[in-house]
Amino acid sequence: MTDETETPAAAAPSGADAPPDHLAINPRSPHFDADKLRRGIGIRFKGVVRTNVEEYCISEGWVRVQAGKSMDRKGQPLTIKLNGPVEAWYEDLGDNPPVAKA
Repeated sequence: MTDETETPAAAAPSGADAPPDHLAINPRSPHFDADKLRRGIGIRFKGVVRTNVEEYCISEGWVRVQAGKSMDRKGQPLTIKLNGPVEAWYEDLGDNPPVAKA
């Protein structure tokens, strides 16, 4: 009998080739990491490769995308949180990179 709930550590590849569980492109966020973003992160959300993701969390299963061209009062883009399965990989690793997923 197998346990259907997978832990993120068991599903994610080990070492430096695994993207972080939570990453944001906004420098104001505590989850921002410029070095990891420079490598290029590919995101697949609900089976579709997305290029407009502002922030993601693999273990919690959500992405944050910009909601049109709307801005808040501080000039930051308004975002919406979408729930579903998230997969991430480093784009600089070629055609078959290790994929981190929940």
